[in-house]
Amino acid sequence: MKRYIDHIRPEGEFDVIVIGGGISGAALAYEAASRGLRVVLFEKGDFSEATSAASSKLIHGGLRYLSNLEYGLVRESLRERRTMENIAPNFVYPCPMLFPHYRSQIKSNKWLLKIGLTLYDLLAFDKGRTWDAAKKIPNHTTLAPDAALQRQPVLKREGLTGASLFYDCLNIFPERLALAFIKSAMAHGAEIANYARVIGFLFDKKNGTVKGVTVKDRIHDMVHEVRAAVTVNCAGPWADSVLAMTGRQTSDRPLKRSEGIHIITKPLIEDNAVVSAITPNGRHCFLIPWRGHTLIGTTDKAYHGDPDDYRVTRASIEALIAEVNASFSGLSIAYEDVQHCYGGLRPLVEDQTEETYTSSRKYEIYDNARDGLNGLLTVEGGKWTTSRHLAENVVDRLKDKLNRPIRPSLSNRTYLAGSEIKDITAFMARVKTEYDDFPEDTRIYLAKIYGTAVDDVLALAREHPSLADPLNDAGDILAQAVYAARHEMALTLKDIVLRRTGIATLGSPGEAVLRKVAETVAGDLGWDENRINREVEATLADLQIPVD
Repeated sequence: MKRYIDHIRPEGEFDVIVIGGGISGAALAYEAASRGLRVVLFEKGDFSEATSAASSKLIHGGLRYLSNLEYGLVRESLRERRTMENIAPNFVYPCPMLFPHYRSQIKSNKWLLKIGLTLYDLLAFDKGRTWDAAKKIPNHTTLAPDAALQRQPVLKREGLTGASLFYDCLNIFPERLALAFIKSAMAHGAEIANYARVIGFLFDKKNGTVKGVTVKDRIHDMVHEVRAAVTVNCAGPWADSVLAMTGRQTSDRPLKRSEGIHIITKPLIEDNAVVSAITPNGRHCFLIPWRGHTLIGTTDKAYHGDPDDYRVTRASIEALIAEVNASFSGLSIAYEDVQHCYGGLRPLVEDQTEETYTSSRKYEIYDNARDGLNGLLTVEGGKWTTSRHLAENVVDRLKDKLNRPIRPSLSNRTYLAGSEIKDITAFMARVKTEYDDFPEDTRIYLAKIYGTAVDDVLALAREHPSLADPLNDAGDILAQAVYAARHEMALTLKDIVLRRTGIATLGSPGEAVLRKVAETVAGDLGWDENRINREVEATLADLQIPVD
């Protein structure tokens, strides 16, 4: 992977500029490039470092959206859930979801849930049509109270009338799945650059049409002009900030932002299902078994202010802990139990609803020509599960903008780069057998997050035995860091330990491990001792649990 901005060509023009390297921008770059368009994507930071990384690690149909009568959104999400299982088999896995029923809660009434889940199954009528039989999802079932408690003892006993067991999917590493979309885009000729911030727009002097962007290379502190027939604003919570750079009056539909945080603790539940519940204030919360720990989420609170200033606070963590403790039995989670936390801002369209929790997760494609900004589209809202289909719809809209035919979409019937795996069970068995000189946790984990590239990573570790050193109990090794620096456009220590590997996704691994990683990649990234120290200090600070 080579940064476009490192070898930028002043001549020529692209068909499409994509602003933003989260999952929406990544999916759009892939969709457009795979359909024959000349594409360049600019991300001001690292790929998937903000909203897309702050997910609940689920690919789901959105069961609760049925209460808003959003049947179209649920159907689209369920169809795309199956598509993600197909095109990214090493990342997306069916996962049982346990939802308890209580007499005192209308939202968890077993008869209402029975109706809702029956409709959910009907809307997912094609869920069995997966390329790999291992990915097929069964219909929901109902458990008696004793069976539900046996499966997950943390359920509250008082008033329990049973539980529903249904399936959605777990996205085991969202940042790497987004990277797979980036790699797929590049395989089809897209140009990509992270740490390349769009700082302005270029206009046709005659008619004011948007003709490209001015972009600043944050690595080399240089400014470039890049031209394209159409620019698409996929900046998520920063979409209105990007529009403000046009200097024009734009839509009177201001963007609304919702904060969602998650915490990670030691294992608190049985490793056999995600457990969900209705909190005392009527929201959903959940406990997810993840990498031998428990992932807990999420909040949904309106955020006001500059998205660049957002950070997770102690107050937000304490509020989530209080809700979860009140929703389950015997947890008694304390602030000191939090090993890692992360959060992000969801972009919502202002007129969807006043309350962020009940806001729709639908997306909209806004043509800024309505504001006199021809040549500019803005993507608003959306969610992980429907990101591929969103991209398909955006490219369909480009037919009129580019005034020429565009090839049909192939992204729903083609494996993502590195995910060309027809039989995930056979693939995992092959990796376990061929690499029995590595710990089993490493073999399993790396096979999942690298897919077919696992051979390159483990070959690197075999060639340099010091790179096979384990960095934690979850399977990460030093070879991953070197691979990230050499082949995956990782430019900072945080890129490596949070978004290319899982070294720090369970919490801070400590200064010694971070320094070991930094020193290992220093030669590839051209870091001297001062830079190593800065990278370690910045990463330690970023991984610290908030004290205020």
